[in-house]
Amino acid sequence: MSSIMNPYLSFRDNAAEAMAFYQSVFGGTLESTSFAEMNASQDPAENEKVMHSQLTTDSGFILMASDTPNSMELDQGSSYSISLSGDDGDDLRRYWDRLLDGGTMVLPLEVAPWGDTFGMLADRFGTSWLVSISNPQSGG
Repeated sequence: MSSIMNPYLSFRDNAAEAMAFYQSVFGGTLESTSFAEMNASQDPAENEKVMHSQLTTDSGFILMASDTPNSMELDQGSSYSISLSGDDGDDLRRYWDRLLDGGTMVLPLEVAPWGDTFGMLADRFGTSWLVSISNPQSGG
């Protein structure tokens, strides 16, 4: 297999809820394993937490996530965003609308100075998303 880079999101106690939401946005197959299933924690309060989950979509997206153990700090930093881009405007607008449900628009999805349609949002879980729809005339 060649190398692959995938976004991996960390949550405190709601990775299962977040990944179910992302599955409702993108479709695909969601696999999840709890800390208890992997005997990965001595803390019974963590038994139902998600140790690892992976959403694999028909479009080839792979998104991974887990809950952060109680003993570890969780930095909810803003130094990252997940970018969705391409030329299928219908799909990308549909993802935009679904991600925006319960989220916050940062920059409306509209034609940008470089000619592509571009927008930014934070979903209901605080994950930042960039959506860019290529305009063939802009070269983007």
